[in-house]
Amino acid sequence: MSVVAVWLCDRDGSMFEDRKLAEEHDKYLELAANITQLIEENIPGIDEQQSEAIGLLLAQRRELLAKACKGKPDELLQPFTYEKPVTLNASVAAKT
Repeated sequence: MSVVAVWLCDRDGSMFEDRKLAEEHDKYLELAANITQLIEENIPGIDEQQSEAIGLLLAQRRELLAKACKGKPDELLQPFTYEKPVTLNASVAAKT
């Protein structure tokens, strides 16, 4: 039996074999949570699911959003595919 080091993201329970990916994922979730809180505090009556969806969307597109804020607003309209960091398979995680 071998020992495999894994990193657990306490925000959503995702497990990673790579520390860098785990930290990236955690930062993404923290940014999404802060954006969600900002929206909920400043837009009265917004639905929690909608504010979370907006927070996740903006966090996923954070690099494009930064470019847009620096004078390239068309960047936000470019096609985008979010690639979620690779997490451990549930069956692999159960073995560790």
